[in-house]
Amino acid sequence: MFSLVRIAALTACFALVPGLALAHDHIVKAGSLEIVHPWSRATPGGAKVAAGYVTVNNTGATADRLVAAAADEVAAKVEIHEVAMKDGVMSMKRVDGIAVPAGGSLTLKPGSWHIMFMDMKRPLTQGEVFAGSLTFEKAGTVAVKFTVEALGATAPTMPGKADPAAPMDHGGMDHSHH
Repeated sequence: MFSLVRIAALTACFALVPGLALAHDHIVKAGSLEIVHPWSRATPGGAKVAAGYVTVNNTGATADRLVAAAADEVAAKVEIHEVAMKDGVMSMKRVDGIAVPAGGSLTLKPGSWHIMFMDMKRPLTQGEVFAGSLTFEKAGTVAVKFTVEALGATAPTMPGKADPAAPMDHGGMDHSHH
C-alpha cells in the first residue's frame, strides 16, 4: 500500500523526466484504432511546408482507411502524400487515402507515406505541440496532438530513447501533384 508521501515522491520523479509523464498522452483510441504519437519536425523560418508522421494500429477485424488530415493552427492546407522512387529520383504525390489493415498497422514516416502541411502559417518549433485531426472512413474524425521533434528527426523521441536524427532533404523532391 502506498502512502501519500510515496505517491508524492513518485509524482515528483515523473515530473523530473521530460516527456515521461506525457507518454500516454501520445496514444489516442478511436474504436479499434490506436493512433500512436503523431509528430512533425521543426521547420526553419520561412518554410512553406512541413510533414507529419504517425502510426495507426488496428486491433479490429475490419480494415479502415486514413482519408484526410487537418491542422488549421499551423497550415492552410493538409494532404496525405506517398513518396516514390523512380529512376533514382524521389517524388511525392497526393493520395486519397491509405489502408489501415485489420489486425495490422499503418506507419507514416520520413521517406514514405506522410501528412503534408502546406502553406504554413508559422514555423514549427522543437518541443511544441499543435492540434490536428485525422479522418478515417469508418472511425471518423479523431482529434490528435502533433509533437514537434528536432529539425532532422527520423523518428519521434520517446522517453528514455535518444533521437536518431538524420535530415531528410525535401528540397530534392518533385513536389508536383501528379
